[in-house]
Amino acid sequence: MIKIFADAEQLNRFAAEKFVEIAVEAVEKNGSCVVALAGGSTPKAFYQLLASEKYKNEIDWTKTIFFFGDERNVAPDSDESNFRMANENLFAPLKINDANIFRWQTELKDAKKIAGDYEDSIKAFFALFEKEFPKFDLILLGMGDDGHTASLFPHTEALREKDKIAVANPVGKLNTTRLTLTFPAINNARNVIFLVKGADKAATVRAVLQEDLQPEKFPSQAISPTNGELWWLIEKDAARFLQ
Repeated sequence: MIKIFADAEQLNRFAAEKFVEIAVEAVEKNGSCVVALAGGSTPKAFYQLLASEKYKNEIDWTKTIFFFGDERNVAPDSDESNFRMANENLFAPLKINDANIFRWQTELKDAKKIAGDYEDSIKAFFALFEKEFPKFDLILLGMGDDGHTASLFPHTEALREKDKIAVANPVGKLNTTRLTLTFPAINNARNVIFLVKGADKAATVRAVLQEDLQPEKFPSQAISPTNGELWWLIEKDAARFLQ
């Protein structure tokens, strides 16, 4: 499902309504809602909206569990940390219990160990058997102007991972290693929502959604839930080249 919005405010409002709908249904069915959050700058205003007077009482936050789709290998108090951004704009305002937050333990610094520990924590939380993938109720994603999503960047090792849930992914063009959930983990979710804003992404949005499948070049094309809903929520400036 692709929906185009006049501005970021309308996009965020729709996303908040979907978040509430998914969370309420998950809690009713399963007793909890398990979400993997997106990082970067795009979802910041969305998190602030969820924590606002309008929405904060629509969800039972004591039964909402938070993971992260990806993370930068920086200290959790770094300006670049996805955890810090979510903590300042969502967790702290809502007074989310620490027990409900599963973050990448980046203070360990060893990217492979961080990824391995994160996979182990996901397996333990979901009580997974060998070769099973978690069933998140919702995974939130952004998309970069190069077509990457989470920290699945073009032409990187993690794009070809079939068995692991979480990996350390060296990104040569950034001269760093990122931490990310894999395609099989993301595509096993019940709901996946992309939040895409900015005119600088317009050409890539068209390529990802309307041109030939090239997931090595445009990793966002590989997001296709096996048994779930996929939503692309796109601000009109980012959608201006769509036909």
